[in-house]
Amino acid sequence: MAIYALKKWKHYFASSSLIIRTDQQSLKYIQEQRLVEGIQHKLLIKLLGYNYTIEYKKGKENKAADALSRTPLHQSVLPITVITPTWIQEVQNSYITDERCQQLLTKLTVAPSSFPNYTLRNGLIRYKVKLFIGTAKDLKIQILSTLHASAPGRAFRIKLLVYWPGMKQDIAAFVKQCPVCQKNKSENTPYPGLLQQLPIPDMAWTHISMDFIEGLPTSNSKNVILVVVDRFTKYAHFIPLSHPYTAQLHGLPKVIVTDRHPIFTSDIWQSLFRALGVKLHLSTAYHPQTDGQTERVNQCLENYLRCMCFTSSKCWQHWLSLAEWWYNTSYHTSLNLTPFQAQYGFPPPMVSEDICTDCPNLTVQEQLRNRQVAQQVIKDNLQKAQNRIKHQADKNRQERQFAVGDMVYLKIQPYRHTSLSSHRSLKLHSKYYGPFESWNRLVELLTRSYCLKVAHYMTFFIQLKKHLGPKAVPSADLPLIDSKGTIKVAPAALLDHRLIPRNNEPVVQWLIQWLNLPPSEATWEDASCIRKVFPSFHP
Repeated sequence: MAIYALKKWKHYFASSSLIIRTDQQSLKYIQEQRLVEGIQHKLLIKLLGYNYTIEYKKGKENKAADALSRTPLHQSVLPITVITPTWIQEVQNSYITDERCQQLLTKLTVAPSSFPNYTLRNGLIRYKVKLFIGTAKDLKIQILSTLHASAPGRAFRIKLLVYWPGMKQDIAAFVKQCPVCQKNKSENTPYPGLLQQLPIPDMAWTHISMDFIEGLPTSNSKNVILVVVDRFTKYAHFIPLSHPYTAQLHGLPKVIVTDRHPIFTSDIWQSLFRALGVKLHLSTAYHPQTDGQTERVNQCLENYLRCMCFTSSKCWQHWLSLAEWWYNTSYHTSLNLTPFQAQYGFPPPMVSEDICTDCPNLTVQEQLRNRQVAQQVIKDNLQKAQNRIKHQADKNRQERQFAVGDMVYLKIQPYRHTSLSSHRSLKLHSKYYGPFESWNRLVELLTRSYCLKVAHYMTFFIQLKKHLGPKAVPSADLPLIDSKGTIKVAPAALLDHRLIPRNNEPVVQWLIQWLNLPPSEATWEDASCIRKVFPSFHP
């Protein structure tokens, strides 16, 4: 500061003596010392030409220089301001209507040790240093909402802050009824709904199920296996594709059960079997249990091929006929016999049977009679097997019922960009949609969205979750979905555009707001990509 003052008022000090006062006593002898620091030389050079004297003055006496930093504080005249949060006043108000709190206030005021673990401080009751809350229900909900919905997630630490009788039950009920949690958290409960089984056919090859096994290495220009299973005899055919096969083996069936493969849901497939009078029953999206029979056959076939051709995986087609014979001649507990015997009426021939000459020849009438008896035995065995499976499956399931007017959430698979890049919020998308208030309204939406029949409504019980808590504002409609239950992605509006450099060339990008998403979830996409994927979109 002294050097700065000399520069500022140099014209005053040029011809007069100067006294420099400082609270650093060592500077008084700076002219007599041996200087070793470069900063000391620089300061003395700036003082050359002045007639000055350095005097030492204590800091507490140097009031002019330290006027601001040494201002005396008069504690007796300083006011004390205490800001009390509004919720503290609400806690105190909750004691007014609570008889237990009034009793605690009276006793603790007179005898602080009358109630163990309870203390009274500044009009607030504390239980083991935790703030005691009265019977004000609105205040409890406010506290739970603030802590449960906060970003840090302090709900699990609420027991360290406050206390009231029955707090554990209140917290559990509040978390269960939280609308945000109900829409975004998985349901960790036993499998909803009892097992609903398909009806037993009356004869062979009238009700079949089929599926594809894909992802195989190419073997003789074929890389897909079509698995066809008769639901009555459990007899199966394993057909490598592409193939010239037709319905020459068993004729046209009455009912075909399949999954929602694009081939089975295509217009040409639907139109063909509609013209042939064959009913098509499609399994529910993301619910392979609907056709568990074919899924189990697929598993058996994959295990067989894995064991037989793991060293030369491209030769799987040569093993397919043996795999089909192995499966159809294996014993099935649901039939109490093999699919071969259920199909043809006699056990599969063994290697040694070609030398047996004493086997009696049955007449045609006896063969027909045996076949009729065998069909009835097969139906009885299938019914027993279904009852046994249902009994075991229902042990880990809960029956779920919904009445008209119940508010429910519907689980839909999150959308996926198949043509565009993966959306940033795919993993964070809500698991459930709703709530929907009217059961009839939900059935109407499902029928329109999935083309369901009444018999298939039961399958959707596993996708429903009952709304807990007070009634919320019902959703007006479901998001746009396809036949698989996957949410469709389509541009809804163009919010902005920009020009960015890419590979030394300008690229036009659009800020797209997507269907089913708010404007805050809009993303920048290349205009050329949007025009290619969504040709009907005209911003």
